Amino acid sequence: MLFDGASLVLYMCGITVYIANIVKGLRTVTAGAYGGAPVYQDGSLVEKVVGEGDSDYVGREDSLRVLAASNTILALVMVGVLVLQAGQWYAQRKETEEIEEMDHKRDEKKRAKEQKEHNQLGGAKKKQ
Repeated sequence: MLFDGASLVLYMCGITVYIANIVKGLRTVTAGAYGGAPVYQDGSLVEKVVGEGDSDYVGREDSLRVLAASNTILALVMVGVLVLQAGQWYAQRKETEEIEEMDHKRDEKKRAKEQKEHNQLGGAKKKQ
């Protein structure tokens, strides 16, 4: 449960980074909407990306840096998910091996006990 929950949290972080930074950055880069000045007029794609407010805009270089950093973060998050899933697989495999080992020891003790009882009964019959 721990591995699944942590993987889900990392996956949701990855989705958040993707939606918040990468999609917006790709729209900005594709439209060429740097510096806040709309390239096209009358409800074009650039105005939809940039918006209508007089916000502080970043240039092309900074937009590409944010996009690159977001892609790096997303890659690391996905590697984290893979590591957690590999850890879960390893933990389940070890648990299965330990259970099999405990079952084997229990069966050996059971057989030894039965053998001991069988020997005691056989010895008692010989005495009679």
